[in-house]
Amino acid sequence: MIDGLISGKLHGQPEQRTSRNEKPFAIAKVRAASASGDVLFANCIAFAPDAVAALLALGDGDSIALAGELTPKAWADRNGEARAGLDVVVHAVLTTYHVQRKRRAVQQGQSDEPQD
Repeated sequence: MIDGLISGKLHGQPEQRTSRNEKPFAIAKVRAASASGDVLFANCIAFAPDAVAALLALGDGDSIALAGELTPKAWADRNGEARAGLDVVVHAVLTTYHVQRKRRAVQQGQSDEPQD
């Protein structure tokens, strides 16, 4: 198992599904750029309720960062060229909404402090 953090943009709309034992989960595909500029696709699945809700609140093209268990994969494109990919079991989701909310909370906390 590899624990990791990836960031990129959602490729398509996340989908909610239900397991055989009636538990909800979400799937999504994330398009991330590698250091060399190549595109890497990550197939993501989330079971944790917070991660499922966060994924389902987003749409195609939204920026996202995911933490979870990574499994490297290889696949062939339409031209038969080998490409790298990832399967990710998502444990946590961070979006620009979360960052903005945290910044506001920090700024409000600072403004509440007494001035000298």
